[in-house]
Amino acid sequence: MLSIYGPYLPVRILEEIYCWKRQEARNTQLIKAAIPGLEPEYVKLLDEWNCVFRGTEEEASRLLHHALSNTNATSYPHFLKEVEKLLDVSCRQSNEFIRQLHYILDHSAAVQSNPHAQALLRHVIQESEHYLLKAQSLNAPHHPAHMMDNKSPNDPYSSAEYTAGPRPEIHANEQNLQADISISPENNPNHDDKENNDVTASVSEAAVSSDIRKEQSDGNLVNSANPMISPNQAHPANPADPPSDKDRPVPIGKHTLPPLPYAYNALEPHIDEKTMRIHHDIHHKSYVDGLNTAEKKLQDARKSGNFDLVKHWERELAFNGAGHYLHTIFWDSMNPNGGGRPEGELLEYIKRDFGSYDAFKNQFSKAAEKVEGGGWAILVWSPRSHRLEILTAEKHQNLTQWDVVPLLVLDVWEHAYYLKHQNERPKYIEDWWNVVYWPAVAKRFEQAKKLKWQPF
Repeated sequence: MLSIYGPYLPVRILEEIYCWKRQEARNTQLIKAAIPGLEPEYVKLLDEWNCVFRGTEEEASRLLHHALSNTNATSYPHFLKEVEKLLDVSCRQSNEFIRQLHYILDHSAAVQSNPHAQALLRHVIQESEHYLLKAQSLNAPHHPAHMMDNKSPNDPYSSAEYTAGPRPEIHANEQNLQADISISPENNPNHDDKENNDVTASVSEAAVSSDIRKEQSDGNLVNSANPMISPNQAHPANPADPPSDKDRPVPIGKHTLPPLPYAYNALEPHIDEKTMRIHHDIHHKSYVDGLNTAEKKLQDARKSGNFDLVKHWERELAFNGAGHYLHTIFWDSMNPNGGGRPEGELLEYIKRDFGSYDAFKNQFSKAAEKVEGGGWAILVWSPRSHRLEILTAEKHQNLTQWDVVPLLVLDVWEHAYYLKHQNERPKYIEDWWNVVYWPAVAKRFEQAKKLKWQPF
């Protein structure tokens, strides 16, 4: 979030706020799911915060949509003030949220008796502090407007022709952005601190529910990786034949959460049950929901011919789609009967392409350790180079390559390991090798290696 963004700085700020508040909203639900015995007053508080963060996320989305659909929006002083106001609100929310999490950490008996719960709360606090640090440089009065005043003279977007035009009516609905989110005065040592309790954001009813659909898996390890590779590729079906269930395309906006292929506690002691429940039922489900929403919005755009927001929804499609597909592979890549080394042709290819199995494992582990923030380490088959490669991804989709088929994936987002391993990512990676299910990886590889392009 630097001056290099030029006229796009307000858009970058709004994107940051949108992701920031969405993550904080998810964290309120994560805390509730991870601490079943949490006192009712704290559960209620977290539900209120969830509504607050969702409201701010929606406000950021509204302003972002306006900026993307109105070419001149980022030039209007009134719009810049709205962005400033939302940034200030977001910072004040997080400061208060952090303060109240510290209070829960110190006063909740359920948290005090659960070391994992304490570690989780500290992690959530650190995450909000991280977002605050990123926003700090932009939280000075009139900062976005000041940055916009210092456009490069060579910037074509700062021309008089570009900035001319009617000013839109944009009013952040402050009456709907007021919230009284505070711990009760008798329990709150800072209840006289007016500024701390004057937290703006929208509070609406209801928290996010976790409506998990339970479905039977058909065990198809190939289709979840790459729709271009079909188990029936060697013997194509007659186009006139009705497609089987596994060959039918997923209707737009109808992706579903795949069930785990084993019990939640099956990977103990290497990966704990609570992490598996939260990771699968909450985090993966959120990517499925986000993917479905993006697909429906893009379908609406095709019908209406209005593609003003296509950039935003394509980003949502990439982030949530990659998150859904990688997690689907991730669950199948683990098994209580896992561990050890691969066998047969897969092992021979690993030796050929990496020198030895140990060299492969060492590179894969180190690559996973060095992923910045949340992301993945991925063993892929490259149809272009006709060999195996190790790639990493930030988030789910950044820094990845096209034209490859993922075979084995390791999730190194902190939600995948923090309850058990805290900030010890290397220990999590070491434990993960004990549950890698090589037969599933080999089955994917058997299909993937059939796909070969002209090498260059």
